[in-house]
Amino acid sequence: MYSIYAVITWARLPPALFHLLAVILHQPTHPDSGPLLPNPLLQLPNPAPSLDRIRETITACELCPRLRDYCTRIGEVRRRAYQEDVYWARPVPGFGDPRARVLILGLAPGAHGANRTGRNFTGDGSGDFMFPVLHELGFASKPRAISSDDGLRLRHAWIAAVVRCAPPGDKPTPQEIRNCSVHLAAEISALPRVRVVVCLGKIAWDGFLAHLLLTGVIARRSDYRFAHAAEYTLPNGLHLLGSYHPSLRNTNTGRLNRAMFARVFVRARELAGLA
Repeated sequence: MYSIYAVITWARLPPALFHLLAVILHQPTHPDSGPLLPNPLLQLPNPAPSLDRIRETITACELCPRLRDYCTRIGEVRRRAYQEDVYWARPVPGFGDPRARVLILGLAPGAHGANRTGRNFTGDGSGDFMFPVLHELGFASKPRAISSDDGLRLRHAWIAAVVRCAPPGDKPTPQEIRNCSVHLAAEISALPRVRVVVCLGKIAWDGFLAHLLLTGVIARRSDYRFAHAAEYTLPNGLHLLGSYHPSLRNTNTGRLNRAMFARVFVRARELAGLA
Protein backbone atom coordinates (compact mmCIF):
# COMPACT_ATOMS: atom_id res chain seq x y z
CA MET A 1 0.00 0.00 0.00
CA TYR A 2 1.33 3.46 -0.87
CA SER A 3 1.92 5.94 1.93
CA ILE A 4 -0.43 8.90 2.08
CA TYR A 5 2.56 11.17 1.42
CA ALA A 6 3.55 9.30 -1.74
CA VAL A 7 0.01 9.28 -3.13
CA ILE A 8 -0.63 12.95 -2.46
CA THR A 9 2.77 13.95 -3.82
CA TRP A 10 1.98 11.96 -6.95
CA ALA A 11 -1.32 13.83 -7.22
CA ARG A 12 0.65 17.10 -6.94
CA LEU A 13 -1.58 18.66 -4.30
CA PRO A 14 -0.59 22.09 -3.01
CA PRO A 15 0.76 22.17 0.56
CA ALA A 16 -2.45 23.55 2.14
CA LEU A 17 -4.60 20.76 0.74
CA PHE A 18 -1.98 18.13 1.50
CA HIS A 19 -1.79 19.16 5.15
CA LEU A 20 -5.61 19.20 5.39
CA LEU A 21 -5.74 15.62 4.12
CA ALA A 22 -2.94 14.64 6.48
CA VAL A 23 -4.97 16.01 9.40
CA ILE A 24 -8.11 14.25 8.20
CA LEU A 25 -6.38 10.90 7.94
CA HIS A 26 -4.23 11.47 11.04
CA GLN A 27 -1.09 10.78 9.02
CA PRO A 28 2.42 12.22 9.39
CA THR A 29 2.92 15.26 7.13
CA HIS A 30 6.40 14.20 6.06
CA PRO A 31 7.47 10.80 4.74
CA ASP A 32 10.16 10.44 7.43
CA SER A 33 8.00 11.48 10.38
CA GLY A 34 6.38 8.14 11.17
CA PRO A 35 4.68 4.99 9.92
CA LEU A 36 1.41 4.79 8.02
CA LEU A 37 -1.56 3.91 10.19
CA PRO A 38 -3.07 0.53 9.24
CA ASN A 39 -6.65 1.76 8.78
CA PRO A 40 -6.86 5.56 8.80
CA LEU A 41 -10.62 5.66 8.14
CA LEU A 42 -11.19 3.95 11.48
CA GLN A 43 -8.73 6.22 13.31
CA LEU A 44 -9.84 9.70 12.29
CA PRO A 45 -8.92 12.55 14.62
CA ASN A 46 -11.56 13.94 16.93
CA PRO A 47 -12.82 16.38 15.95
CA ALA A 48 -12.50 16.17 12.16
CA PRO A 49 -12.35 19.48 10.24
CA SER A 50 -15.74 21.16 10.37
CA LEU A 51 -18.01 21.14 7.34
CA ASP A 52 -17.77 24.94 7.23
CA ARG A 53 -13.97 24.77 7.04
CA ILE A 54 -14.16 22.06 4.39
CA ARG A 55 -16.61 24.15 2.37
CA GLU A 56 -14.23 27.11 2.45
CA THR A 57 -11.33 24.93 1.31
CA ILE A 58 -13.34 23.45 -1.56
CA THR A 59 -14.65 26.76 -2.88
CA ALA A 60 -11.14 28.28 -2.80
CA CYS A 61 -9.53 25.37 -4.68
CA GLU A 62 -7.55 26.28 -7.81
CA LEU A 63 -5.82 22.95 -8.33
CA CYS A 64 -7.10 22.13 -11.84
CA PRO A 65 -6.46 25.01 -14.29
CA ARG A 66 -8.42 23.37 -17.13
CA LEU A 67 -11.55 23.05 -14.99
CA ARG A 68 -11.24 26.47 -13.43
CA ASP A 69 -10.84 28.09 -16.85
CA TYR A 70 -13.83 26.18 -18.22
CA CYS A 71 -16.14 27.01 -15.30
CA THR A 72 -15.17 30.67 -15.39
CA ARG A 73 -15.69 30.89 -19.14
CA ILE A 74 -19.11 29.21 -18.93
CA GLY A 75 -20.09 31.69 -16.22
CA GLU A 76 -19.09 34.62 -18.41
CA VAL A 77 -20.72 33.44 -21.65
CA ARG A 78 -23.82 31.86 -20.05
CA ARG A 79 -26.59 29.96 -21.79
CA ARG A 80 -29.31 32.09 -23.38
CA ALA A 81 -31.93 30.92 -20.87
CA TYR A 82 -29.72 32.10 -18.00
CA GLN A 83 -28.38 35.38 -19.39
CA GLU A 84 -29.64 37.29 -16.35
CA ASP A 85 -28.15 34.83 -13.84
CA VAL A 86 -24.88 35.36 -11.99
CA TYR A 87 -23.09 32.03 -12.22
CA TRP A 88 -21.45 30.53 -9.14
CA ALA A 89 -18.52 29.36 -11.33
CA ARG A 90 -16.53 28.04 -8.36
CA PRO A 91 -15.86 24.52 -7.07
CA VAL A 92 -19.07 23.14 -5.57
CA PRO A 93 -19.04 21.72 -2.03
CA GLY A 94 -21.42 19.04 -0.86
CA PHE A 95 -24.62 19.92 0.99
CA GLY A 96 -27.21 18.30 3.17
CA ASP A 97 -27.79 17.01 6.67
CA PRO A 98 -24.61 17.01 8.84
CA ARG A 99 -26.10 13.97 10.61
CA ALA A 100 -26.61 12.17 7.28
CA ARG A 101 -26.77 8.40 7.24
CA VAL A 102 -26.75 8.24 3.42
CA LEU A 103 -24.05 9.80 1.22
CA ILE A 104 -25.17 10.36 -2.38
CA LEU A 105 -22.16 10.72 -4.66
CA GLY A 106 -22.37 12.09 -8.19
CA LEU A 107 -19.86 12.77 -10.95
CA ALA A 108 -19.43 16.56 -11.13
CA PRO A 109 -21.41 19.81 -11.26
CA GLY A 110 -23.37 20.47 -14.43
CA ALA A 111 -22.01 23.36 -16.50
CA HIS A 112 -25.35 25.21 -16.34
CA GLY A 113 -26.65 23.42 -13.25
CA ALA A 114 -24.48 23.42 -10.12
CA ASN A 115 -21.82 25.57 -11.82
CA ARG A 116 -24.58 28.16 -12.13
CA THR A 117 -26.44 27.68 -8.85
CA GLY A 118 -23.61 26.58 -6.55
CA ARG A 119 -25.45 23.49 -5.31
CA ASN A 120 -25.22 19.93 -6.60
CA PHE A 121 -28.04 18.69 -8.86
CA THR A 122 -29.75 22.07 -8.60
CA GLY A 123 -31.13 23.78 -11.69
CA ASP A 124 -30.59 20.97 -14.20
CA GLY A 125 -32.32 17.94 -15.69
CA SER A 126 -30.56 15.43 -13.45
CA GLY A 127 -31.90 17.19 -10.37
CA ASP A 128 -35.37 17.45 -11.91
CA PHE A 129 -35.34 13.66 -12.12
CA MET A 130 -33.71 12.96 -8.75
CA PHE A 131 -35.33 15.30 -6.25
CA PRO A 132 -38.94 14.15 -6.73
CA VAL A 133 -37.75 10.65 -5.79
CA LEU A 134 -35.77 11.91 -2.80
CA HIS A 135 -38.77 13.97 -1.69
CA GLU A 136 -41.15 11.04 -2.00
CA LEU A 137 -38.86 8.87 0.11
CA GLY A 138 -38.32 11.50 2.81
CA PHE A 139 -34.76 12.55 1.96
CA ALA A 140 -35.65 16.01 0.59
CA SER A 141 -38.06 18.64 1.87
CA LYS A 142 -39.11 19.67 -1.65
CA PRO A 143 -39.49 17.88 -4.99
CA ARG A 144 -37.68 20.57 -6.98
CA ALA A 145 -34.23 22.12 -6.68
CA ILE A 146 -34.09 25.51 -8.38
CA SER A 147 -31.46 27.57 -6.60
CA SER A 148 -29.22 27.41 -3.55
CA ASP A 149 -31.64 29.63 -1.60
CA ASP A 150 -34.88 27.85 -2.58
CA GLY A 151 -35.43 26.46 0.93
CA LEU A 152 -34.80 22.83 -0.03
CA ARG A 153 -33.35 20.81 2.85
CA LEU A 154 -32.07 17.25 2.97
CA ARG A 155 -32.91 14.83 5.77
CA HIS A 156 -30.54 11.96 6.62
CA ALA A 157 -28.66 12.59 3.34
CA TRP A 158 -25.62 14.44 2.05
CA ILE A 159 -25.03 15.05 -1.67
CA ALA A 160 -21.51 15.49 -3.05
CA ALA A 161 -19.49 14.73 -6.18
CA VAL A 162 -16.12 13.14 -6.90
CA VAL A 163 -15.17 16.20 -9.00
CA ARG A 164 -16.09 19.65 -7.69
CA CYS A 165 -15.82 21.68 -10.92
CA ALA A 166 -17.81 21.17 -14.11
CA PRO A 167 -15.60 19.34 -16.64
CA PRO A 168 -15.86 19.87 -20.41
CA GLY A 169 -18.08 17.19 -21.90
CA ASP A 170 -18.68 15.75 -18.41
CA LYS A 171 -15.27 14.05 -18.72
CA PRO A 172 -12.76 14.89 -16.01
CA THR A 173 -9.24 13.57 -16.48
CA PRO A 174 -7.87 10.91 -14.09
CA GLN A 175 -5.54 13.53 -12.62
CA GLU A 176 -8.43 15.92 -11.98
CA ILE A 177 -10.31 13.16 -10.16
CA ARG A 178 -7.21 12.46 -8.07
CA ASN A 179 -6.82 16.16 -7.30
CA CYS A 180 -10.39 16.32 -6.01
CA SER A 181 -10.10 13.22 -3.84
CA VAL A 182 -8.89 15.29 -0.89
CA HIS A 183 -12.26 17.06 -0.78
CA LEU A 184 -14.19 13.79 -0.78
CA ALA A 185 -12.00 12.46 2.04
CA ALA A 186 -12.59 15.65 4.02
CA GLU A 187 -16.36 15.52 3.73
CA ILE A 188 -16.51 11.82 4.58
CA SER A 189 -14.42 12.46 7.70
CA ALA A 190 -16.92 15.10 8.83
CA LEU A 191 -19.96 12.82 8.33
CA PRO A 192 -19.44 10.13 10.99
CA ARG A 193 -23.04 8.86 10.91
CA VAL A 194 -22.98 7.77 7.26
CA ARG A 195 -23.87 4.10 6.88
CA VAL A 196 -24.71 3.91 3.17
CA VAL A 197 -22.98 5.38 0.10
CA VAL A 198 -24.99 5.57 -3.13
CA CYS A 199 -22.77 6.16 -6.17
CA LEU A 200 -24.52 7.67 -9.18
CA GLY A 201 -22.66 6.31 -12.20
CA LYS A 202 -19.40 4.47 -12.73
CA ILE A 203 -17.10 7.48 -12.41
CA ALA A 204 -18.51 8.22 -8.95
CA TRP A 205 -18.23 4.51 -8.11
CA ASP A 206 -14.60 4.36 -9.20
CA GLY A 207 -13.82 7.59 -7.37
CA PHE A 208 -15.22 6.23 -4.13
CA LEU A 209 -13.35 2.95 -4.57
CA ALA A 210 -10.15 4.95 -5.04
CA HIS A 211 -10.85 6.64 -1.70
CA LEU A 212 -11.36 3.23 -0.08
CA LEU A 213 -8.08 1.98 -1.53
CA LEU A 214 -6.23 5.08 -0.35
CA THR A 215 -7.56 4.72 3.19
CA GLY A 216 -6.89 0.98 3.36
CA VAL A 217 -10.53 -0.09 3.63
CA ILE A 218 -10.35 -2.36 0.58
CA ALA A 219 -7.42 -4.16 -1.02
CA ARG A 220 -8.65 -4.46 -4.61
CA ARG A 221 -11.04 -2.41 -6.70
CA SER A 222 -11.86 -5.45 -8.85
CA ASP A 223 -13.84 -7.02 -5.99
CA TYR A 224 -16.52 -4.33 -6.40
CA ARG A 225 -18.14 -4.17 -9.82
CA PHE A 226 -20.40 -1.33 -10.79
CA ALA A 227 -23.95 -2.06 -11.96
CA HIS A 228 -27.31 -0.50 -11.39
CA ALA A 229 -28.57 -1.68 -7.99
CA ALA A 230 -25.18 -3.25 -7.18
CA GLU A 231 -24.84 -3.74 -3.43
CA TYR A 232 -21.80 -4.51 -1.27
CA THR A 233 -21.02 -4.50 2.42
CA LEU A 234 -17.54 -3.07 2.88
CA PRO A 235 -14.98 -4.32 5.42
CA ASN A 236 -15.57 -1.22 7.58
CA GLY A 237 -19.33 -1.92 7.75
CA LEU A 238 -20.46 0.70 5.25
CA HIS A 239 -22.94 -0.36 2.58
CA LEU A 240 -22.15 0.57 -1.03
CA LEU A 241 -24.95 0.88 -3.59
CA GLY A 242 -24.72 1.68 -7.28
CA SER A 243 -27.16 3.44 -9.59
CA TYR A 244 -27.04 4.66 -13.13
CA HIS A 245 -26.51 8.40 -13.12
CA PRO A 246 -29.77 10.39 -13.52
CA SER A 247 -28.39 12.25 -16.53
CA LEU A 248 -30.71 13.18 -19.36
CA ARG A 249 -28.91 10.75 -21.65
CA ASN A 250 -29.93 7.94 -19.28
CA THR A 251 -33.40 9.10 -18.30
CA ASN A 252 -34.52 10.26 -21.76
CA THR A 253 -33.47 6.96 -23.34
CA GLY A 254 -35.15 4.79 -20.71
CA ARG A 255 -31.91 3.29 -19.46
CA LEU A 256 -32.90 4.66 -16.05
CA ASN A 257 -36.50 5.17 -15.04
CA ARG A 258 -38.14 6.45 -11.88
CA ALA A 259 -38.99 3.02 -10.50
CA MET A 260 -35.43 1.74 -10.97
CA PHE A 261 -34.01 4.82 -9.27
CA ALA A 262 -36.49 4.74 -6.40
CA ARG A 263 -35.72 1.10 -5.60
CA VAL A 264 -32.07 1.99 -4.97
CA PHE A 265 -33.05 4.65 -2.44
CA VAL A 266 -35.66 2.46 -0.77
CA ARG A 267 -32.84 -0.02 -0.22
CA ALA A 268 -30.58 2.80 1.03
CA ARG A 269 -33.20 3.72 3.64
CA GLU A 270 -33.42 0.11 4.76
CA LEU A 271 -29.65 -0.31 5.09
CA ALA A 272 -29.32 3.04 6.90
CA GLY A 273 -31.90 1.98 9.47
CA LEU A 274 -34.40 4.60 8.30
CA ALA A 275 -37.16 2.28 7.02
